[in-house]
Parts: sequence; structure tokens; C-alpha cells
Amino acid sequence: MKKDITIPQVKGVYIAVVQMQQKTSDDLDWFAYIINDSDRDLDTVLIVSQGYSESKITPPMRHSIANLPAKSYAKIEFLQEKVLELNNSFKVTFFDGNQMFDKTYLFRKNTINDKVLQNISLMEVKGVLMK
Repeated sequence: MKKDITIPQVKGVYIAVVQMQQKTSDDLDWFAYIINDSDRDLDTVLIVSQGYSESKITPPMRHSIANLPAKSYAKIEFLQEKVLELNNSFKVTFFDGNQMFDKTYLFRKNTINDKVLQNISLMEVKGVLMK
């Protein structure tokens, strides 16, 4: 029976962590975004994020997005500096048509920093991208 179950591969959906200025201050803060770089809309996007290490764990944060259009992105959450010292996991589940997809994106501890920023073309900003 297990051989009959197919798990589709997620393509064109990414998590990016970018530094942006808050509207209320001049400080740059880190924010996580989900990017839909595919040609199809995604429905019922559910995201569970959590930071952890061998000795610490954050409470899970749950987010939902009813519809994420093709070639678009949406803000997930603000990331405090202390959380960047932990492994940060983003478990993403969504529907593309009638098919359910699931993928976990993992940013290892201290990998979100100014030294590894790259261009994120769809957002037209620099950040850390996890494919």
C-alpha cells in the first residue's frame, strides 16, 4: 500500500528571510516571507514555524494564507535577533488544485545574517533564500 502513495515534489515555492525597515523606526528588522514563483495560485497555505536548538525551543507559530497568487509573496512573521541564533523551521502545506503539497524549509542557526544576502528577484530585495 505504501508504494501506491505518491508525494509530489514542491517546485517554485520558497521561504525568504529579508531585512526591512519598520515603518515606525529606522531600525532594520528580519522578516520571513513565503514566495510563490510558480505559474499557479496556491490555496489554503498553512505555515508552522519554530526555532530550536539542543537546549532551547520556541513555541510554534501558526499562519494561514487563504490564497497566494502566482508570482507573488506574502509576509509570514517578524524574526527577533535572538531567534536567528536557533535553527528556524518553516513547515509549509498548501493546495495546488486538488493536490496537497508539503515541505519543510530549515534555516540552520546563524545562517541568517548580513554576510550571505543574495538578490531575491521577485521581491526586488536582498535576503536569505531557502529553496
